[in-house]
Amino acid sequence: MFYRTILSGCGAYLPERIVTNKELSKTLETSDEWIQQRTGICERRIADNNELTSNLAVNAARNALENSGVSVSEIDLIVLATATPDKTFPATATKVQADLGIFHGAAFDIQAVCTGFIYALNVADNFIKLGQARNALVIGAETFSRILDWKDRRTCVLFGDGAGAVVLSAAEKGDKRGILSTHIRSDGRHQDLLHVDGGPSSTMTVGYLRMEGREVFKHAVTNMSAILLEALAENKLEANDIDWLVPHQANKRILDSTAKKIGLPAEKVVLTVDRHANTSAASIPLALSEAAGDGRIKQNDLVVLEAMGGGFTWGAAVIRW
Repeated sequence: MFYRTILSGCGAYLPERIVTNKELSKTLETSDEWIQQRTGICERRIADNNELTSNLAVNAARNALENSGVSVSEIDLIVLATATPDKTFPATATKVQADLGIFHGAAFDIQAVCTGFIYALNVADNFIKLGQARNALVIGAETFSRILDWKDRRTCVLFGDGAGAVVLSAAEKGDKRGILSTHIRSDGRHQDLLHVDGGPSSTMTVGYLRMEGREVFKHAVTNMSAILLEALAENKLEANDIDWLVPHQANKRILDSTAKKIGLPAEKVVLTVDRHANTSAASIPLALSEAAGDGRIKQNDLVVLEAMGGGFTWGAAVIRW
């Protein structure tokens, strides 16, 4: 049985500790001006040593459930997007499931780095459309601070920790709102341009994030603008039909360049990178929760999500709010 999937609610959680550019400049050869000029980032949140990815995810999920009015007993699927799981296995989603007091349904992780939330949204949307789930929790949660080389100013200044979540529900017949389409892509030829060295099956333990910034920038603008135009064409829409673009918050220059390439005014782009930095799979749901919570995103608005991450992976989703 096919349903349309609507977003019933969203929620977010950020660690309490704020690390400013000025604080980083005390231990790195950098400055607030240098970081802001190149990235648009002013500060980021960093998880405490006793905060795991699952802790951030649970808090965001609880906020999303409260916002949606859907109870934990009604959730039959949890899809958690993360590149920084608590353990190699089991899936961090099962820890979230247990902590929320959900003892039925299914829970699993998705790993597509910064595109992870859109991949997770795609999977959960298909579960609902096939009638295999009625209500799903889709979460993006990261503790990227654990995989950063804090002596490398090219990378450590770019990232932060956080979590965001949405509740997806099967729509009533005739409801025009909801997820209109999702689009996901990958090209593994470029994985060495953005990766973390090491891993369970390699000869070394997990190391640090490595990135070729200039190359990633070029691919990001090209791939994200292309997938955006593809998503709009699929729904017979144009850029001027978009009420809000909620992009992955990697770098303000990337966001500006992508919006300019498709002819979208900057005032239609939801921006949180200045305060959150790049939170990988958490960045889109964090930004979405903020824009919905402060009233910018209103019912029936056309909202488009887009991201690119390591792999390379990239994707987009078109939603009627």
